[in-house]
Order: sequence, then structure tokens, then C-alpha cells
Amino acid sequence: MDLKTPLYDIHVEEGGKIVPFAGYLLPVQYKTGVIKEHMAVREACGLFDVSHMGEVTFKGETALASLNHMLTNDFTNMNIGRVRYSVMCNENGGCVDDLIVYKFAEDYYFVVVNAANRHKDFAFMKEHVLPGTEIEDISDTLAQLALQGPKAYDIISKLLPDECIPKKNYTAIEKVVINGMDCMISFTGYTGEAGYEIYTAAENGEKLWRTLREAGEEFGLIPCGLGARDTLRLEAAMPLYGHEMDDVISPLETGLNFAVKMNKEDFVGKEALVNRGEPKITRVGLEVVDRGILREHQDIYVNDQKIGHTTSGTHCPYIKKAVAMALIDKEYSALDTIVEVDVRGKRIKAKVIPLPFYSRKK
Repeated sequence: MDLKTPLYDIHVEEGGKIVPFAGYLLPVQYKTGVIKEHMAVREACGLFDVSHMGEVTFKGETALASLNHMLTNDFTNMNIGRVRYSVMCNENGGCVDDLIVYKFAEDYYFVVVNAANRHKDFAFMKEHVLPGTEIEDISDTLAQLALQGPKAYDIISKLLPDECIPKKNYTAIEKVVINGMDCMISFTGYTGEAGYEIYTAAENGEKLWRTLREAGEEFGLIPCGLGARDTLRLEAAMPLYGHEMDDVISPLETGLNFAVKMNKEDFVGKEALVNRGEPKITRVGLEVVDRGILREHQDIYVNDQKIGHTTSGTHCPYIKKAVAMALIDKEYSALDTIVEVDVRGKRIKAKVIPLPFYSRKK
């Protein structure tokens, strides 16, 4: 049976179209529609319920060693209050999941995993954790909201003093108080925009949502659903588990080299990555040359030779282009290479273009 986040009643009240996703009932969009929600995040601000995500705490004198053992990134020189992206590999070098790690003390880390992988991830962590580390799945105790867009700072600064607002990307403050509620806030997100992710006790979820909605009204804040979340992350070329990576695809094959520290002494899957050798496939961006829209899992050809498949695709509202990410043979990955994508039996021309499709820094 699908679960409900602490904000389920709010979504119904706000007119959200509820669908099952990752074991939860969540809004795919509101009455405004996906395009308006997408554009609000790019031009003003959007509010997302991401309470379905999983959270696991690592505590104890070997917490750092446990994370370095089971994750591909290196957390050795990570400062308190920093946040770091990583992949968790299986023994074959495929991806168990991608996740982010918050450091709040030398012996306390807070890890956020994908909702659909929560139970699989926790079982993997329990299997590989080192003696002296206590891990706990605290997902059901928390609500998590994402405030994303160029007006996010204006909104949050109405609710918090400046010293309680993280200023740098991938930083966090463990303890702040918003409208009487104990919260944790980080400068993170999954939209390609500046913004914040705010965690609070599950019972505070509705109050936090209403507090942010009221504070954001003058700045054009609107609620956003899963549809806009997906088009935004695709436009920003952010990978999604089950699409750009899975239990077979390695992080090096999907372009996540920055989060894989092969110079670490060891981590789960390192030997397999070494044995795999130089990746023969790579993740690229595609722009449709003909008419049509690309979707996931469509075969890609050059001269009738299959060279890969699309992993995610749609028409992106802000850049006004039909684009896709794809995993293809490296020899065909040069920019401007023309390929053909099989869309329901019809070959559609597309060309390889740089990732990301959109960056707020450009």
C-alpha cells in the first residue's frame, strides 16, 4: 500500500493531482500545471514536498571510516557544516544509489538517499558498516521541503536571521528555528537553481509548508510537483537513479567521476571499477534536430548500428528545446555528432550537445 507524506492533506487542499511514486502518494502537479511550475522555479520560486526521501544517521567513532569504506567519495577532509555528493557502489562497480552526506560533528553524519532505494540502501549499509558505527533509518520521523529558485533567499530571510541561512552551495546549518519549529537547513537542491532544503519533525510538516507559502506569497512562490521536479533536474542534467545509473552502470560510465576518488585506499566496488578499465560508454546530451520529443529507454543508432539508449528526455520549458540525456559508445560522443533515435518505430535525428542543458551561472 502506498504511503502518505506528512503533507498529503496539504497537497489535496492545494489541488495537487496525486499519483503513486516510489511507494508514496505525491502530487505530480497542481492546478497551475508543470510548465508554470517549472518556470516559477527558474524565474521566482517553487516549493516542493520531498518528505519521501530517505534519511540515515551515522554516529560513532568509526562513522567517517564507515562512510569512506562504503561510498566512492572521500570525506576525510570534510568540514563540519559541509554537504557532499557521493555514489554507493556494489561489489561489481554498479551503482546501489547516489546520495548526499551532511557532516554535523566528527562522529555524526546525516545521509539522504533516494526514496525508492531507502530500504535497499539501509540493508546495504547495515551489511557494510564498520564496528563502532551506529546507523539508524530516521526517514519516518522527518518532513523535508525544498524551496527552490532565485527568490528563495528573499523568502527564507523573512523567517531566519542572516547568520542562520547557509550561503555557500552544499553547506548546512544543523539547528535553526523557523516560526517556533526546530529545523535543519541546507543550501542544496535538485533543480539547478539556488535554494534550500529544510528538514523538520514530521508533525511540523504542514505548519512549515504554510509558513513558507505565506512568506513567499509576495515573491510569486507556488507549490510544485513531481513533474516540474523532473523537467527541472533534466534541464540541469542532474542524473536520476534508475535512469542515468543503476545496479549495472558504473558511476564512471555515467560521468560522475568527480564523486569517485580512485586514489582512496579502498571502497566497496573499487576493485571492480579498476578491473572494468576505461569506460567504453559515456553520458551525453542530445538535442532533437527533427520534430519530436525523446523519452527514456529509446535506442540510438548511427548508420543502423545501435550505439546506446536515451536515459531521460522531454521538452524543457525554459530552454524551449526537446532534449535528452543518453548513454552511448564513447567513439560517437563528440559534440555535434548526428545520431538517430528510435521513437515508436520512427528514426528521429538528434545531435550531441554539451551538458548541462541549463546552468544558472551561464
